[in-house]
Formats: sequence, structure tokens, C-alpha cells
Amino acid sequence: TGSQSVCDVPKNLPAAMRAQKVAKRAAKFGYDFKDVSQAAEKVTEELGELLAALREKTEAHIAEEAGDLLFSAVNVARLAGADGEMSLKESTDKFVRRFCATEALVLADGRKMEELDAETLWKYYEEAKKQNG
Repeated sequence: TGSQSVCDVPKNLPAAMRAQKVAKRAAKFGYDFKDVSQAAEKVTEELGELLAALREKTEAHIAEEAGDLLFSAVNVARLAGADGEMSLKESTDKFVRRFCATEALVLADGRKMEELDAETLWKYYEEAKKQNG
């Protein structure tokens, strides 16, 4: 039967999972980066393109380049042996835990997050990281 095409990867999968499956299938046809370092270079390239799109202020181009950057990051994770979907889920969960702990610290000091400047918020966030991992 041979390898399935990238065209057969279901569109209804979560985005990071779909990106990983598409890239993995493309790799079966020899369309892949030679290693993690080469994939990481693509992330740098795509970040540059996103920053250029931001200077243009074209919403569609910004969205396209943001997507390219995310797709490239998933490829780095894949080639590093990590599951992009699971890694993103776990990092998001970690951020939520830390953010909620940050908010708790701010509230414990009788303050409101929306009234603090970014520098002060980062100090609280770093403290939350120390306390909660």
C-alpha cells in the first residue's frame, strides 16, 4: 500500500498534532530537514519573516508568517523527539499554573494585576515560578 500522503492527514486534528503528522508523512518521502539544527534555522528564518510582516502591518501576512513560525517550531520538537501537541499542552498548563499563582501573590498583597506595570508583574511571575515550579 505504501506511505499515506500528507493529503490524507485529517483536517480536524488539533493544529500542532496535525502539523506534526503532516511533517512526519512528508519526511517518509524524503522531504525533511537533515537534523534539529537545520529545523531550528528555519524557526529563526520564519521569526524574521514574521517581524517583517509586523512592520508591513498587513494582518493576513502576519497571520501567515505566525503560522509558518508555529509549523517550524513543531518540526523542531518532532526532530528533537518530542510530541509537539503534548509539549504545547504541558507548557500551556505550566503557564496557567504559574499565572494563577502570580495572580494569587498579587491579590495576597492587596493589589490588582491590571494596575501593575509589566516589570512588577514579571517580578511576581518569577516569585510564583520559585514557589510553584
